[in-house]
Amino acid sequence: MNNLSQEEAEVIQYVRRFANEEVKPLAKEIDIKMEVPDKLIKRMHELGLFASYIPKEYGGYGMSFSFLASVIEELSKACPSTALVLDGALTLFAEPVLMFGSEELKKKYLTRVVNGEIGGLALTEPGAGSDAAAIRTTAQKVGSDYVINGTKIFISNGRLARFYVVDVVTDPERKHKGISTFVVDAETPGLKISRDIHKLGIRGSSTVELVFENVKVPESNLVGKLNEGFKVVMETLDAGRIGIAAQALGIAEGALDEAIKYAAQRKQFGKPITDFEGIQFMIADMGTQIEAARLLVYEAAARWDRHEDCIKISSMAKLFASDAAMKITTESLQLFGGYGYTTDMDAERHMRDAKITQIYEGTNQIQRVIIARKMLEESGI
Repeated sequence: MNNLSQEEAEVIQYVRRFANEEVKPLAKEIDIKMEVPDKLIKRMHELGLFASYIPKEYGGYGMSFSFLASVIEELSKACPSTALVLDGALTLFAEPVLMFGSEELKKKYLTRVVNGEIGGLALTEPGAGSDAAAIRTTAQKVGSDYVINGTKIFISNGRLARFYVVDVVTDPERKHKGISTFVVDAETPGLKISRDIHKLGIRGSSTVELVFENVKVPESNLVGKLNEGFKVVMETLDAGRIGIAAQALGIAEGALDEAIKYAAQRKQFGKPITDFEGIQFMIADMGTQIEAARLLVYEAAARWDRHEDCIKISSMAKLFASDAAMKITTESLQLFGGYGYTTDMDAERHMRDAKITQIYEGTNQIQRVIIARKMLEESGI
């Protein structure tokens, strides 16, 4: 099952039960109230999900990235906002610390993630979205510390995060070769949330704008080497794209499952609408897209587990799965007819939730650029 060990496959059964019995019943409320309740976050900690992907030497269970992708998929079927709490903490915060952090940094922060503390990634800025190298937030060396000034926007896990991986400019003359990465504690003086950002979908995910005003960070919180943060950014996004692809896959599956159940009991002209060939064709196409997306997502996750080059495959997985999710949620809503356009049903929420997967972790237009460049490079052109 999705390249999982027997132990991981067994644990996924518990995750699926948690998603269906505890998360899904709260999904509509999470969307309306625009927050994931503490009790669900605590339950994810109790179930060991925050510890799952963290290596054993830092108190975790050392499970695979493929397992993490499966968890994100299962949670996203029920509520992608809830899935994003875990996804952000592990793929966007823990992963760069794991890949590039010093032993001291790993012990300091990964043990806290194991204990259920949430992290986030602060990369995007008002003037730097797809062009990650265009960031303007700076960090200047002052004694043994660095002082950060600037603004970050669209920060997932914003109000939940106890610490962030933050990308800054440390040598403006060197452009993208002058970017560095630091871990910054949320309680650091001068770091504040300037506003909450309300969204079309995944409304339960806390998304904020962060302002850094003379935020002092110790040099020991540097992730990787000075002025080599762009590499940290790019490899973090490789992992993050697989997480978002798994999220998109889960959203699509959840939407289609509900649409099929509804269509099977919805009668028109004296019989269930699933008896009509036109409806069957829609279902067949959506099911095929889901299976194709699944193959890409878990091939990408397996390659990440094997520490292989994942640039192209992660972009393909994110591109295909998110495009499929948007198409499938739209078509699933269509199967509900007029009811699908109302908030009585979850179909409209699934469509709203799916849209962001085409945008964050790199827009799908950027994914196509990455894929094409990689293909041309591989062909020797």
